[in-house]
Amino acid sequence: MAYLIAIDQGTTSTRSMVFNEKLQVIAIAQQEFPQHFPHSGWVEHDPEDLLQTTLTTLKDVLAKAKLEASDITAIGITNQRETVVVWDKDTGKAIYNAIVWQDRRTADYCQELKNNGSEQLIQQKTGLRADPYFSGTEVRWILNHVDGARDKAEAGQLRMGTVDTWLIWHLTGGKVHATDATNAGRTMLFNIHTGEWDQELLKLLEIPESLLPEVKDCAADFGMTDPSILGAAIPISGVAGDQHAAVVGQACFQAGMMKSTYGTGCFALLNTGTHAVNSNNNLLTTIAYQLNGQRTYALEGSIFIAGAAVQWLRDGLKIIQKAGDTQALAEAADPNQTVYLVPAFVGLGAPYWDPDARGALYGLTRNTGPAEISKATLESIGYQTCDLLEAMRADSAGLKEAKTVLRVDGGMTSSEWAMQFLADILNSQVDRPKVLESTATGAAYLAGLQQGVCPSPEQFAKEWALDKRFEPTMDKKTREQKYAGWLDAVRRTRSHF
Repeated sequence: MAYLIAIDQGTTSTRSMVFNEKLQVIAIAQQEFPQHFPHSGWVEHDPEDLLQTTLTTLKDVLAKAKLEASDITAIGITNQRETVVVWDKDTGKAIYNAIVWQDRRTADYCQELKNNGSEQLIQQKTGLRADPYFSGTEVRWILNHVDGARDKAEAGQLRMGTVDTWLIWHLTGGKVHATDATNAGRTMLFNIHTGEWDQELLKLLEIPESLLPEVKDCAADFGMTDPSILGAAIPISGVAGDQHAAVVGQACFQAGMMKSTYGTGCFALLNTGTHAVNSNNNLLTTIAYQLNGQRTYALEGSIFIAGAAVQWLRDGLKIIQKAGDTQALAEAADPNQTVYLVPAFVGLGAPYWDPDARGALYGLTRNTGPAEISKATLESIGYQTCDLLEAMRADSAGLKEAKTVLRVDGGMTSSEWAMQFLADILNSQVDRPKVLESTATGAAYLAGLQQGVCPSPEQFAKEWALDKRFEPTMDKKTREQKYAGWLDAVRRTRSHF
């Protein structure tokens, strides 16, 4: 039996998971680490925390699985995508804390890029917006604000990378400086069409090329772990950013397939095949995954509030005790009432990108109560996903008439009512897998694919296991009326604030 380890390095915790060659979970170890907020809008991690929690969970998960390092065929890494580290190549020590994807310190500089017309260039080459969310402007900030950093960078003494690169460097004892195409594609420095670091963008952001890692396929040779770490050398052979690893874990290998992860918010990626679709509807164009030198692209949209709206029912309104209570309440709601919740608690994400909008409830009557509000909350997740899908279809004419297959994961997918409404309002089948650990599964699969212990993507897709398929049952007239009401509620919300 071959065993694989997936390192899932997230924003608040690090997990290591052991899978067998059938990609069944054998053991899990998880450790949280602190967040740092030195100023308003700044978010940082201590890079040593990211490394140490990785090393600790690797050792813990081997112990839990009763395995030795020599029993492990390969390691795959998946990670928070845009968080970035800059370090000294001789000492391996970071010269500043990791700047996290949530950080907004470069907002003014990003506005400058928009004002001088550079955003169009960035979007054409990278598929991204000029936004602090992406790591290129954060690297520039570090070089400009840490004493001596720019001189060291110009002299070739510094290295940079997203979290996967930082971990690979240290796991291999400083022998390998590499990343994969999905993480590179989130830096605002990588041309997703040529598959190379872009000289024009490097010049624009004033970043010396010597800092940059080598870019590889998602399934590739990323070196061997130093034997001193776990007791034996293990190949690192799979890497992908978290949302991209979920695309792989959900086996969304065909154009028109879409995965949507429902956590606090929601990330949705639509596979567009070998064609990079430029968005006219405020979506991102990104590399879904890269295998055998072939890039597969996706359109990506993010919803700020999904599961967080249910948390609001529990912690804010206190009309439920636990998330699962929403199901019974939604089923008991008065069918003659039409209530809409626009959960713009922190603004609206794609396709609106309206940071100033705030949440609102519409359609309240004297008879409206917890059941109707709970129902509106669950429905809001379906409506927001519908917004994304409509934008994706508008951007991708070739996929407009194609039947969309939506595969879902994340905590909210346990709600049968919410998933059925999602299928109804999208007029699309919604598939919930048996294995909801899609991100870690994707990382383990990529590592196993490189080592020849996991099947081809085509065979893996055949083996993908369905837990339940939700088929649309709502008639066209009802669906159109409901969605039109939602769009009106969003319009009223945005015009009011």
